Amino acid sequence: GKVAIVTGASSGIGAAVAKALASAGMVTVGLARRVERVEALRKELPPEAAGRLHSLPCDVTREESILSAFATVQQLFDGVDVLINNAGISRRSITLVSPGNTQDLRAVLDTNVLGLVLCTREAFSSMRARGVDGHIINVNSILGHKYVPFLNLNIYGASKYAVTAITETLRNDFRNADTRVKVTSISPGIVRTEMVPEGDEFAETPMLEAEDVANAIVYALGTPPHVQVHELIIKPVGELA
Repeated sequence: GKVAIVTGASSGIGAAVAKALASAGMVTVGLARRVERVEALRKELPPEAAGRLHSLPCDVTREESILSAFATVQQLFDGVDVLINNAGISRRSITLVSPGNTQDLRAVLDTNVLGLVLCTREAFSSMRARGVDGHIINVNSILGHKYVPFLNLNIYGASKYAVTAITETLRNDFRNADTRVKVTSISPGIVRTEMVPEGDEFAETPMLEAEDVANAIVYALGTPPHVQVHELIIKPVGELA
């Protein structure tokens, strides 16, 4: 019966997490720009779980969109208990020194970094106001812990290093605010989603499935109140990175 918000819930990891949480009994609100794709996920669930999955339009690069979505969750469900910061993008058509790359670089940072922080701010405000010992889970990456020379990753790796630092900063912020709100970073290797480009580059690369990451998130959420999973790194067997 707890309320969970999942950002970037229209596909990939976000869609898998939204379905997993609804199946586990949580009232789950999937935020996405492509809200119709979140609605379609209900067809993949049993009726009872489908009734717990809701959708709201949200563009995490726009603060007003974030504020509107969280206000609607407050109005409909009295607040949020769990936030899954999953929304993330990459722009693999450029390098850091490509001419005219500013818009693409800003889009990655606004989505992967600032959007995550603003969603966390709003979720924590809801938790603290209601005295809820909630949980923030940041979907990070192994690229937030080591540099891997994949082609045209440009600022994506830096954005995930930022998530690693932000997670630790939040842990201290939550403790200094005298709360027991948890924060966890989930760092998968390559996951078979729409973000992985088609072609030969990753044709023979071992990959995780989105459901593998969803299962890790469910595990972290299921730990006792005194246990906090700081970091969970998951790789497919045989991954070189």
